[in-house]
Amino acid sequence: MSVQLGWFEELKSSYCKTIESCKEYLGKSLFLFGEFGGNDYNFLLLAGKTIEEVKLYVPTVIDTIKLAAESLLKQGVMNMVLPGNIPTGCVPIVLTMYGSTNNQDYDNLGCLKEYNSIGTSHNTLLREAIVQLQEKYPRARISYGDYYEPVIQLLQNREKFTELPMNFDTECPGFSSEEPLRVCCGGGGPYNYNMSLVCGQPGAIACENPMSSINWDGIHLTEAAYNYIAIDWLNGRSVSPPTLRPT
Repeated sequence: MSVQLGWFEELKSSYCKTIESCKEYLGKSLFLFGEFGGNDYNFLLLAGKTIEEVKLYVPTVIDTIKLAAESLLKQGVMNMVLPGNIPTGCVPIVLTMYGSTNNQDYDNLGCLKEYNSIGTSHNTLLREAIVQLQEKYPRARISYGDYYEPVIQLLQNREKFTELPMNFDTECPGFSSEEPLRVCCGGGGPYNYNMSLVCGQPGAIACENPMSSINWDGIHLTEAAYNYIAIDWLNGRSVSPPTLRPT
């Protein structure tokens, strides 16, 4: 995090030169700070840590995010969104690597329940940290950006979006109601995610219409999914408090 903040300091000098001018500039800007933590937890899992062991690191991750956010608030940032984690147990790479033969390990969407608990633990503590920051900086507007529930909504109600254009320049048919956890660009397997043949490698194939998929490459969401989330955030449904002030 310190490296990224260092880059920010270097960039800031190209926009403002004095403390007062920077404070004014930053005060008029909207900072989307994150999402952080997902890669940290994934690397811990890859290192062989159990889910419960990974959860022990969540407070440290949240403290790091909180301290970094506060360093920006001290400089005059007045509008900040701190995004939470997506449901880890619904990510195709996790489903492929940690799949279970026990149906009880999955929820009704086909996601791994225990792995989703990492995201919910992170998001709960992040919300608490935001409350603490808001109390300390009452003049600032510090919002929680929810990635978790919009992804769940896409998986639960995908049929709802099959006939709705997603505000793209061209019409799109919406998300496929079949195999919503299947990757658009991949190299085969139950979720079309193959660690030996990932998207971008020779032999990996992308689906004909990425706009109908929720997940792009087994790790990242598609543009269509992010478009839905962005609209959800801008309309204030999944950002608390909403970032857009009433006029």
